[in-house]
Amino acid sequence: PTMAHSQALLVLENFIGGKFVPCSSYIDSYNPSTGDVYCSVPDSGKEEVEAAVKAAKDAFPVWSSKSPLERSQILNKLADLIEHDLEEFAQAESKDQGKTITFARTVDIPRAVHNFRFFASSILHHVTECTEMPAMGCVHYTSRAPVGVAGLISPWNLPLYLLTWKIAPAIACGNTVVAKPSEMTSVTAWMMCKLLEKAGVPPGVVNVVFGTGAKAGEALVCHPDVPLISFTGSTLTAQRITERSAPHCKRLSLELGGKNPAIIFDDADLSQCIPTTVRSSFANQGEICLCTSRIFVQRGIYSEFLKRFVAEAKKWKTGNPSDPTVDVGALISKEHLEKVRNYVKKAQAEGARILCGEGVDPVALPPGNQKGYFMLPTVIAEVKDESCCMQEEIFGPVTCVVAFDTEEEVIKRANSVKYGLAATVWSSNVGRVHRVAHRLQSGLVWTNCWLVRDLNLPFGGMKASGIGREGAKDSYEFFTEVKTITIKH
Repeated sequence: PTMAHSQALLVLENFIGGKFVPCSSYIDSYNPSTGDVYCSVPDSGKEEVEAAVKAAKDAFPVWSSKSPLERSQILNKLADLIEHDLEEFAQAESKDQGKTITFARTVDIPRAVHNFRFFASSILHHVTECTEMPAMGCVHYTSRAPVGVAGLISPWNLPLYLLTWKIAPAIACGNTVVAKPSEMTSVTAWMMCKLLEKAGVPPGVVNVVFGTGAKAGEALVCHPDVPLISFTGSTLTAQRITERSAPHCKRLSLELGGKNPAIIFDDADLSQCIPTTVRSSFANQGEICLCTSRIFVQRGIYSEFLKRFVAEAKKWKTGNPSDPTVDVGALISKEHLEKVRNYVKKAQAEGARILCGEGVDPVALPPGNQKGYFMLPTVIAEVKDESCCMQEEIFGPVTCVVAFDTEEEVIKRANSVKYGLAATVWSSNVGRVHRVAHRLQSGLVWTNCWLVRDLNLPFGGMKASGIGREGAKDSYEFFTEVKTITIKH
């Protein structure tokens, strides 16, 4: 950035070995709700990653030898400090990402706090196994140890929420960390770094390197001293990570996209189903990997559902994210908005009907937000299953509604995409709910609700939606190395 506009800009620095370190080059980060540059983010590469990995390696012996209880107390302290600054973090997340202040206040930041508290607690409750072989005079037991330096790459849709979902289990288990948040949403990660020392996190345990996937991410994935990589993002990037890390035999946890179906049977309670499905389609501008983007409605209630669903979607207010009455904020970037709009255009060209939103209704924005990246909740009907709008992850406020006749048919159609992350089923028939849930190729199935999470349980997807699971036990297993020890007596 030129000196002229860098005066008012926030300038972030990498956090390496417990210190903020300036970078030789920077990239611009935009405020999505105004279209203006508001922040400079380090454009880190090999050198910075090298320094961060070294700091993490040096910090590993001391951190890994602390007891789970000592680490737990530090994680709880960090949670308290973030919670104390909750409003400041929420404001920053909303401005940086474009999401509504309401969503940042009620979802993102509270969940980031909860992530630390959850793993601070769960780390105290894991036990190892033991078996005996009296006839052989042997006893076997397992022990678990931290792996080393964990490389953590997190996305731009839920910036602090998904970064802490990785950092918390990684350090709770005794690993040290080099994290790379998305270059588009780095501010809250940088703010968190300012609290680490006060929480008692020793220097080098958590290092944060800012920059692009192509430079900083690549350097981290290729580093021989980083044995594990946890990544949340696109399937395309995950393929690249898999290729680059294969020569080093790295351990990978990949949480990728979704093309999540909602299946609505004619005995569904529409008074619950409609508001929840509007939320599951458009929450966080549709920029959540768990959002519903294919809605299958049984033919008997199809037209009633459509009418009520569109009416409800039209009530959602789009506008300045810092306005607490707004439901839909700005999309992350100009490029992303263009991409999402193109899907709607394709659907139109294929003969689908756009019932509300993009290209149908005018967007009324306050004066300061005219150049922001806004899009209304958009509902598309009469889309063919083979359409890219029904096959590819759009990741915006767009959902497609189609009719179905039988249970057998809808299961087949719901499973006919490359993804398998989440699904929702709406029906008051308990037997049917169980049958359908069992047959869906999906890592998560919610019935008559959406996004109700117990962090103890496995989170993750099938097929192109990822490899591995996250959660109390699953994250613990990923971030530790198990050893079987046999003693003959």
